Amino acid sequence: MDTPDKETKSLNFIESIIEEDINNKKHDGRIHLRFPPEPNGYLHIGHAKSICLNFGLAQEYNGKCNLRFDDTNPVKEDVEYVDSIKEDIQWLGFQWDEGPYYASDYFDKLYEWAVKLIQEGKAYVDEQSQALISEQKGVPTRPGVESPYRNRPVEESLDLFERMKNGEFEDGTKVLRAKVDMTSPNMHMRDPIMYRILHSEHHRTGNKWNIYPMYDWAHGQSDFIEGITHSLCTLEFEIHRPLYDWFLDQIVEGSYRPRQIEFARLNLSYTVMSKRKLLQLVEEGIVNGWDDPRMPTISGLRRRGYTPESIRSFADRIGVAKRDNIIDVSLLEFSVREHLNKITTRVMGVLNPVKVIITNYPEDKSEEVELTNNPEDENSGSRMVPFGREIYIDRDDFMEDPPRKFFRMGPGREVRLKGAYIIKCEDYKKDDKGNITEIYCTYDSETKSGSGATRKVKGTLHWVSAEHAIDAEVRLYDRLFVDEEPDGHKDKDFKDFLNPESLKVLSNCKLEPYLAHAKAGDKFQFQRLGYFCVDPDSRSNKLIFNRTVPLRDSWAKKNR
Repeated sequence: MDTPDKETKSLNFIESIIEEDINNKKHDGRIHLRFPPEPNGYLHIGHAKSICLNFGLAQEYNGKCNLRFDDTNPVKEDVEYVDSIKEDIQWLGFQWDEGPYYASDYFDKLYEWAVKLIQEGKAYVDEQSQALISEQKGVPTRPGVESPYRNRPVEESLDLFERMKNGEFEDGTKVLRAKVDMTSPNMHMRDPIMYRILHSEHHRTGNKWNIYPMYDWAHGQSDFIEGITHSLCTLEFEIHRPLYDWFLDQIVEGSYRPRQIEFARLNLSYTVMSKRKLLQLVEEGIVNGWDDPRMPTISGLRRRGYTPESIRSFADRIGVAKRDNIIDVSLLEFSVREHLNKITTRVMGVLNPVKVIITNYPEDKSEEVELTNNPEDENSGSRMVPFGREIYIDRDDFMEDPPRKFFRMGPGREVRLKGAYIIKCEDYKKDDKGNITEIYCTYDSETKSGSGATRKVKGTLHWVSAEHAIDAEVRLYDRLFVDEEPDGHKDKDFKDFLNPESLKVLSNCKLEPYLAHAKAGDKFQFQRLGYFCVDPDSRSNKLIFNRTVPLRDSWAKKNR
């Protein structure tokens, strides 16, 4: 994570805790964190914040950070998700220490500890339905009702638990519960379920297990086994912390305990972050997969043209908070603009082309003009761009009857072609439907850019030589939702706020020949239009570009 020097940087509350622990020689000054995703979906921008936080703190304090997959639910998990998570973390610029680790690595030890709790009268097998168990837990303001199996003999629970493991019972017929406190106002302490029966093949352990641990049972013990010092979780797990500590106190001797610390999750405007809802978008075909550039997934952002540097910068900007809030997505978009502005070559692309014929330019003549690759980078150099009698400009850059402050092309008006000449519109042609098909101009041969010419005009247009243009498809991506909180309305479905203009596909775009050999992932600034990258679907005979972001925040104008 890119962070300022410690002497000039104010510490967030997690850094303050870590530094206090270091100063107090807690854990012998050792710092060990972990990032524990569930392999049941693709990571999104909220996970990116957590990745930057955990791995960034490990780098900052010369510690370690584990990648540990919480693979306790084989019904929803897949190797595809494991592989995508690894790719996302490495793409963001981080590398886990050893491993990766899996909660399934510890299934034998977790089972052994569960048996220990049963032997000590701190856990029991319950044969009631999930619905009845939930009903007996009651509400925080009234004590719950104890299960009739709560005080069953230890030997009976041990026997049933082993038979559950051996696959003798059907799914949902029995669970193992911890015997904690049915009067606690914290509902998570009311005899929580530790194991459920699942006859489902696991992507790593196969059919070895017929029972699988619940998250609350596996989480803290996995932290303990790995020697984690600071276990960072989002705020919804704050109420789980007493149970996290209770479980550890039952099985651990000595003073070492991982310390759970909660921070506010990332909530982003115009975005849904729920894995369930993102999966719904994918399964219902509303988007074209997890890596659709409109998705807030890391793979979607990568395909759209976001850079790891921009996401790390965004994570650093928003910081770490103790209370939930909503971050404006425009800050994420600003972060990528800021980085792409520094690194991308400026090129010319015409997305909605109309032909311009320069009538007084010699028919048999062509030349090259020199354009700077990136004025923000003095080492970026320049390139030569072909120019000729016929060029393309964007249709929006011409108006038959332009208003006074329209500084682009119109009848009798002059504009400069970027890096080339001043031209003047003399005439134009329309088809039967009234569409402009050709524009006829003259040029002033004494006004070539860089030739010392001093005559100026107010408008400058990008353009592409018609003879040398390459064809491309351009996909204009925009925000997927039109509402700032699409999943914040109790009386409406989040899909009611889908943006019908979140994707526009332009199939007849003309680009300068410099882009002919662009590769998937290459990023450019199209002059006056925005930042674009080459889509992985591109082929040698068909280039496809995705718009990452426009040059400016168009949504800010809409919401004024």
